[in-house]
Amino acid sequence: MYKNRELNRWRRHPWHGLHTRAEDSPEDIVQVFVEMTPSDVVKYELDKNSGFMMVDRPQRTTSSPPALYGFIPRTYCAEEVAKRCPDVDEADGDPLDICVYSERLITRADILLNARVVGGIQMIDDGEADDKIVAVLEGDNIWGDVQDITDLPPIKIERLQHYFSTYKMVPGKDIDIKVDFVYGREEALKVIAAAQKDYDTHYGHLHGQSED
Repeated sequence: MYKNRELNRWRRHPWHGLHTRAEDSPEDIVQVFVEMTPSDVVKYELDKNSGFMMVDRPQRTTSSPPALYGFIPRTYCAEEVAKRCPDVDEADGDPLDICVYSERLITRADILLNARVVGGIQMIDDGEADDKIVAVLEGDNIWGDVQDITDLPPIKIERLQHYFSTYKMVPGKDIDIKVDFVYGREEALKVIAAAQKDYDTHYGHLHGQSED
């Protein structure tokens, strides 16, 4: 749980101090805080208390994320997100994950970008909802005009499914991950709205009001 109730004075907290969308952005354009790039073979993630990036674990396999990987600020996966995923009672209790495709290789994390939401993968990890939103970099020369996940080559989604089905593999330990259900833009926007509602319920007090 987030313990420091005051937002950082000098640098905005990537989860709590930024916004889900830039001002005047359309519904399908969200802000993304990037935690990992396609060249990373170490699992990095945000330390929720400090707002700094931390090493979660080195990957045991040579697999690396096939797209930029991060989260959407001011989202949280709890009760409302779980309701959108059949056969689960709870979500993973993290900001909503998002994968962003870009034609140009972006080689650094700890950055903010705008992306167009095109769909998602309904991931169930050990009985918890852990959705992965799929998006394309806004203004990208190759993928910028993609509107729905069906506009992407199927191999793009297959690679994401393979990565997330294997990235927690440890010898001698069973994993229970399902990544079979892929959904389009409209459902992805509903999952984001649910994650915004969960955020407002659990962390809205940090801002004194719910986010638009």
